[in-house]
Amino acid sequence: MTTVIVYSVALLGGMGVLFGLILALASQVFKVETDERLEPMTEALPGANCGGCGFAGCGAFASAVLEGKAPINGCPVGGAPVAAKLAGIMGVEAGETVRKVAQVRCTGGGHDKLRYQYVGIHDCEAAVRLPGGTPMLCSFGCLGMGTCVKYCKFDALSIVDGVAKVDREQCVGCGACVAACPKHVISMVDYDCPIEIPCNSKAPGKEVTKACSNGCIGCNLCAKFCEAKAITVTDFLASVDPAKCTGCGTCVAKCPRKLISMVGGVAAVEEPAAPAAEG
Repeated sequence: MTTVIVYSVALLGGMGVLFGLILALASQVFKVETDERLEPMTEALPGANCGGCGFAGCGAFASAVLEGKAPINGCPVGGAPVAAKLAGIMGVEAGETVRKVAQVRCTGGGHDKLRYQYVGIHDCEAAVRLPGGTPMLCSFGCLGMGTCVKYCKFDALSIVDGVAKVDREQCVGCGACVAACPKHVISMVDYDCPIEIPCNSKAPGKEVTKACSNGCIGCNLCAKFCEAKAITVTDFLASVDPAKCTGCGTCVAKCPRKLISMVGGVAAVEEPAAPAAEG
């Protein structure tokens, strides 16, 4: 009986040693080499895991940078300071980082012109799925029910007078609100662009005037008087090229709908006063 027990223990011990050797060998054969720069790069990132870089999280972004699948300056939350840290770890130049912020392309000017009174779930996703269309007569505008606010991790969005508003200083440009908006009213713009045209409507001018108090009617006056050729009108909607815009404010003064505005409270160009009649 004792002999059987000894043999059993020896057999089990031998099997344990054998399996241990097999596992050790397998770990070497299937070993995945980890770049030693991955950990410091991940630690240099802000840890927001917001997805604004296009990857699942900060760790995934760091791996993508190391593999050459993402730019060093691709973290919108960290911006230039984080890009500089990553560049230092990689031993390369960071390159120029253009700060982006979210912009709601709607002023809420159509909120007082409704197809019907909405009494459902206070959520943009719910309202946009109704078979009768959205409550507002303007089918392009912000519904103002705050779905974007729920997805913003940085308290940069709020609902003011029924329309979403962006705090440009709080916004880190992660783009979570852009993905969340079912009406596609929010877009990313250059922080340094001097003017904004907060309208998303691609309807003809006649329809816009019926649906909104100040929506873009595609009249082309802003583009016509822009000496820098920074404004174009496509599908009845004006847009600005931030690379060309000089911030002169002429478009602000010429817009008959008073839609275009200067960002940051910069004064617009005043229309020249009409000469006084003689006599």
